[in-house]
Amino acid sequence: MYLSPRKKLFVDAATEMFGDGSIVSKQNVREAAEKAGVPFPTWFMKPEFKAHYGSYKLPSEGGSVVAPVTAAVENTEPAFVNLVASNMEKQNLIPAPFEGFVAWGNFSKIEKVVKSGLFYPIFVTGLSGNGKTLMIEQVHAKMKKELIRVNITIETDEDDLLGGFRLVNGETKFMPGPVIEAMERGCTLLLDECDLGSNKLLALQPVLEGQGVFLKKVNKWIKAKPGFNVMATANTKGKGSEDGRYIGTNILNEAFLERFAVTFEQPYANPTTEKKIVLGSMIKYNKVDEDFAENLVTWADVIRKTFYDGGIDEVISTRRLDHIVKAFAIFDDKMKSIELCVARFDDDTKESFLDLYTKIDAGLLETEGDNSESFSGGPADLGDILKAATMPLTGNGA
Repeated sequence: MYLSPRKKLFVDAATEMFGDGSIVSKQNVREAAEKAGVPFPTWFMKPEFKAHYGSYKLPSEGGSVVAPVTAAVENTEPAFVNLVASNMEKQNLIPAPFEGFVAWGNFSKIEKVVKSGLFYPIFVTGLSGNGKTLMIEQVHAKMKKELIRVNITIETDEDDLLGGFRLVNGETKFMPGPVIEAMERGCTLLLDECDLGSNKLLALQPVLEGQGVFLKKVNKWIKAKPGFNVMATANTKGKGSEDGRYIGTNILNEAFLERFAVTFEQPYANPTTEKKIVLGSMIKYNKVDEDFAENLVTWADVIRKTFYDGGIDEVISTRRLDHIVKAFAIFDDKMKSIELCVARFDDDTKESFLDLYTKIDAGLLETEGDNSESFSGGPADLGDILKAATMPLTGNGA
């Protein structure tokens, strides 16, 4: 194409600053115009020079206009010339070992999946705070395998997952998303709280099939390296929360769920295992009290069995036991630690939980190993709650 002397001054200055045929931002254009001593080149804002939103393609040597990024697929390599590499490139993404971690439940199954090196997407579901995410992280810590964790929300979209254009130092450049990062590193992608997502997760369909993925924004095909896999955690099975307990969870597309090879259901640990977990937390926080650990585990187990029987609407998770242990290390007061950590519940539930622990601590609640009795909490009269806390209920509590 013909360039007038003034236009050529601008193009020469821009080429010297940014390279022949480079993609430049409006700020780059202003800088080049100032260097060339010419007015802002509005002619350069025309569609024939536009590469994508907010950026423009300089004419290449000889005066011809280089095709924008949306050119034919076979010429896509130059599209990545000015793309920004992820800042994760040089990071070590192997999870740190968790002091005091106790391997249990589905740990060995997930470990076998990772050891196999096969692409085998798995879906882990279970109530909140029972160690789903930590378990997956610690499998990877043990195997010394990189893991990229992405927390899913209703707002998560294709741009968040696969990547998009970002403004970097005044320039608009493509930044690969965590999915692409995991594929190119051959590591595991963890979609955490997957059931909070929307149908925008369907952008991952080809990824979940073990195929590559086509980046439409830059016309580039990405193929995963060996070792890449996808894991997801959720509080539901992708069918929504029937009891309304997990507000914000969604019904996920059946085609999306079908692409996960297996579903592992994660319960809370049994009392024997959970005591090891609680003692591990106590060792970590340098505040060990075996009697307190035993009482906490019994207390949580009774509450859970009552929850499963439909007697109450709240439950004590393993995570909340860890919170209590940490509070104990800080405040050096058992009841205060429990009180602070159950304050999130409504007053009736909080008081019934505190009174139940008092009964257990005083040895007034008879239990036999893992067969702890359940109690009736909820908004009933507190006297009834306390009475039920020391007596067997109807129902087997199993």
